[in-house]
Amino acid sequence: MQPEAAASTQSPPASAAPASWQQELIEKLLGQSVREQRRSRQWGVFFKSLTFLYLFALLFVALDLVDLSGTSTNGHTALIDIQGVIASGEEASADFILTSLRSAYDSQQTKGVILRINSPGGSPVQAGIINNEIRRLRQKYPAIPVYAVVEDVCASGGYYIAAAADKIYVDKASVVGSIGVLMDGFGFTGTMEKLGVERRLLTAGENKALLDPFSAIKPEHEAHVQSMLDEVHQQFIQVVREGRGDRLHETDDMFSGLFWSGETSIRLGLADALGNMDYVAREVIKAEDIIDYTQREGVVDRFAKRFGAVLMNTLTSASLGMK
Repeated sequence: MQPEAAASTQSPPASAAPASWQQELIEKLLGQSVREQRRSRQWGVFFKSLTFLYLFALLFVALDLVDLSGTSTNGHTALIDIQGVIASGEEASADFILTSLRSAYDSQQTKGVILRINSPGGSPVQAGIINNEIRRLRQKYPAIPVYAVVEDVCASGGYYIAAAADKIYVDKASVVGSIGVLMDGFGFTGTMEKLGVERRLLTAGENKALLDPFSAIKPEHEAHVQSMLDEVHQQFIQVVREGRGDRLHETDDMFSGLFWSGETSIRLGLADALGNMDYVAREVIKAEDIIDYTQREGVVDRFAKRFGAVLMNTLTSASLGMK
């Protein structure tokens, strides 16, 4: 009798089987709900963080635009930085530099302008536009002198700009000059022959393929380009002669593309004297307070560019992950 009682006690109830699949379904639904809530919270944190960064960037720009240094009752020296390659789209472009110049000259407290140059050169067009604007502003505001102060390098297009200043100050070890013009490139014709690669190029216009790196250069094309470079070179030389005047002690190699130390450039008349930014502001302009008028790419603009790229990558990755 006892074994039968034990057997009856161990047998499962008839409702146990249907209860197991119901419980499993409920667990799946709850798990899915938890995952959806977690995902929603993650996106919420992401967008809140993004909003915070955007507002912080706006606050930083607003503080940067406010002149916290104040202005002296005796006036100030306006500083404009010309740093790096002179080219469209760069901070040392004509757009940025011209805006900086006009802002500096528009201020009634500006007693003099310093162009702090540290540039290896760049576009002759951009440099020419800046040179022309400096000369125009010098004529419009004859009481406000403009001085170029060279740091490490003032070469090629950098010197093209400096030549428009009233005076040029250098460090004894600065690199100054490189009055010349170049156009460089590569040719791959020999490599293609070794690899057995045939160049197939069709053009409408017999000179349309001028300077094509995969074709042998033609003598008439080389002569045409050289003529153009010589023309721009003469424009550069004329700008230097007009800017430096009688101070220039021309030598046979002055316009050959060579460059010299700051100390030698003074002897050649390419520069006027030794001096840094603080010295020129204090001793030459007589306005020791320096205010930076340099127009630069805003923090919001840089942030927008980078955020746009990151957002595009994120959306692309999310789209691929959903497939």
